[in-house]
Amino acid sequence: MDIILYHNPRCSKSRQTLQLLEQKNVKVSIVEYLKTPPTRRQLDGILRGLDMVPRELMRTKETEYKEQGLDDQRLSRDQLVDAMVATPKLIERPILMVGNKVAIGRPPENVLTILP
Repeated sequence: MDIILYHNPRCSKSRQTLQLLEQKNVKVSIVEYLKTPPTRRQLDGILRGLDMVPRELMRTKETEYKEQGLDDQRLSRDQLVDAMVATPKLIERPILMVGNKVAIGRPPENVLTILP
């Protein structure tokens, strides 16, 4: 089973999550999502796995969120997903995917709940 960590090495929570997984001897594929953003399809899968709407997965305090007018409540789900694909910095991190299960590593221990 593929275990994928959407990771930002500059983020302390992301580094802590990776360290926790390494301590548990979990073999994980690391995707630095700022360099290799998830596709629209992958992001839809992440949102479904988390049972979230796009805004719940967005980093609303980022400058880009306000600059792009993403606080407009009239924006559709598709528009918000498109914004996250175009500007991956807006995606909350880290995200662990184990098959069709998904968890956000905030706190890092959250990811342990979906490990086999």
